[in-house]
Formats: sequence, C-alpha cells, structure tokens
Amino acid sequence: MSFDPVAVRLEAARSVVRDAAALALSMRPAPGGPTGTLKGRQDYLTEADGAVEALVSKRIQDLFPEDGFQGEEGGVTRQGQFRWVVDPIDGTSNFARGRDRWCVSLGLLKGDEPVAGIIEAPALGEVFTAQKGKGAFLNGKPIKASPISNPQEAMIEMGWSSRVSTELFGEKIGAIMALGAMPRSGGSGALALTDVACGRSDGYLEIVIQLWDVAAALIILEEAGAAVSPFLQTGGLTGGATILAAAPGIAKVLSDAVQVEI
Repeated sequence: MSFDPVAVRLEAARSVVRDAAALALSMRPAPGGPTGTLKGRQDYLTEADGAVEALVSKRIQDLFPEDGFQGEEGGVTRQGQFRWVVDPIDGTSNFARGRDRWCVSLGLLKGDEPVAGIIEAPALGEVFTAQKGKGAFLNGKPIKASPISNPQEAMIEMGWSSRVSTELFGEKIGAIMALGAMPRSGGSGALALTDVACGRSDGYLEIVIQLWDVAAALIILEEAGAAVSPFLQTGGLTGGATILAAAPGIAKVLSDAVQVEI
C-alpha cells in the first residue's frame, strides 16, 4: 500500500482540531454581551483565539516539523511544501456572545493547492472533513451540494464585513433578493461555506474574506461538487478577496446577478 502524505496529515490533524475545539469550547463566554476586544468594527478578538492558535501551531510543528504554518493571529510563521492554515475561531462575534455558530478551521495546502481540510463546530457537534479526490464528509457521512436549480427556492447567505461599504453590500444583497432567493447572514464564513457544501444553503457570497477563513472550506466545497469562484487566483493567497460558492444548478444565474465570476 502506497504512502499518502496528505491522508497521514489529515488523520493526525483530526485529533489536533478536536483538542483545539474542546479548548475553545471550554473558554467560551456565557451567553450575554460580547467579551473580548475589538480589532475593528464588529471584529472581535478573544483570549481563546490566541490560545487555540498556539495549541494548533505547536501540535502541528511537533507532528510535521517540515511543514509551513499560517494563522489568523500570528501570520506565516513557518515555510514548507505543505502549509497548514488555521482560523482558530471563525465566527468570533458569535463566540464572544456565548452563541453556538463558530468553528475551528484548519486547511492544508500543497504549494498553492488546497488538498485537505477540517472544520469542527463543537457547540453544534459537527465535524466537516475532506481530502482531494476522496470526497467530503459531515460527521463521517458523505455530503453533496444542493440539487436546487430554481433561484426562487434558494437560500443564499452573504457575509458582512466592515471592509465593504454599506452601498456595495446593499447592492449585492439586493441582487440576491431580486432573484427571489431568501437572504441569510450567520456570522461565520467557514460554516456558511460548509452549509453550501452539504446543501443546507444554496450559495454564499463575501466580498472581502481571508485565506484562513476559507482554506479548509475550499477543498470541502470542491469535493462536495459545489461551484466556487477562483478565490486563490484573484488575490486570496496573499490578502482579502471575494468568494462566491453556489449549488451548481444556480451558479450561473447567481454569478451573473452579483457580478462575481464562478
């Protein structure tokens, strides 16, 4: 049996993410007003963000010292053919209020290509995983993007960001609503993308999103058969870029409506 370096890494990373998610859950504030500090408008930073990223970084370094590592809080700290990209808590605004919709996201890139990903939402009891060419899974069961083809039956989420003007956000959400789709916004880009991957929603748009938010979700979406805009090719490897993910049956009409290539 041939050695598969990606499969070995994914299997080892499962326990790393499990422990990181458990740590985050143990540090989650009680429901109520937000705790933590603001990096920007509605952009929270909690003590848990740093603690979780440090745990993941140390464990990955111990397991695979030759691999690169990039985190939301620490940036690129190691270089290698394989690069791990972590968002220690995606959905921090939810986390800071004691809500359930947040996750730990850990993606693996080989060069500039996503090859594996794990997204664990411990408060929801859900773990999404994927490896290139091996399918996408939710709690071990295969997932596929929605078969929907009528935008008037669709549920589309759009992420809000202080980096996007009110006018532009209004224009894009208005275009989604003009299709007859139902708009949503849940506060976690990674989980919004996994919702598209498993068919819970039919599309997700965010005008400015970072690599750590999507590194794990990109391969989950690909393996689940969703249509995705060329995020990495349009600046996502080095800074904020736009992402659009959609059920294949509405990808073109949604892409045309919001004017984002897919």
